[in-house]
Amino acid sequence: MMARDTDAPKEPGRAEDPVPDLKKDSAPLRDPELRRELDATAHTLKELGPEYEAELIDSFLEKVGERIDRRMDATADRQVRRHLAERQMSAARSATGRLPGEGPAPGSFGERFGFAAVSLVLAIPLSAIAAYNAHLPGLLVTWAGIVGVNVAQAARMPLRRRAGDREPERPSEGWGA
Repeated sequence: MMARDTDAPKEPGRAEDPVPDLKKDSAPLRDPELRRELDATAHTLKELGPEYEAELIDSFLEKVGERIDRRMDATADRQVRRHLAERQMSAARSATGRLPGEGPAPGSFGERFGFAAVSLVLAIPLSAIAAYNAHLPGLLVTWAGIVGVNVAQAARMPLRRRAGDREPERPSEGWGA
């Protein structure tokens, strides 16, 4: 039986190859820049030998630590921005009860004014038609209907708005809020 290279006795005092083949021994690194740094460190270690091993490893680990710090800072920055955006949305909701751009809140001045304006604009042609066809009784029935629709709209208004516009609660400041 022939002896293979791996079966040959090692020189006394000589350790195994200090640089393992990283391409077959470990999972591929996701960061190409970090992979290049690791390859360069491994190549330098092969050239310089084991006497510089500690310094090369320390240098590589320092670069990895800096990379981790940058990623952690970016993650923390995203989380802070998300938290601030959520607080701004919460403050906008608590002030009006609705999100910006959703239109007037039910029972708000804008909705009440708009409904009243539309009912008055429609009252003009309805009054003319009723007065022409049914004279005074038709005109009275038409205006009773217009008033009834406006009263029903006012009754639909939330109690909070009818009691008067109160100052909305302010969100408390700080991270734990």
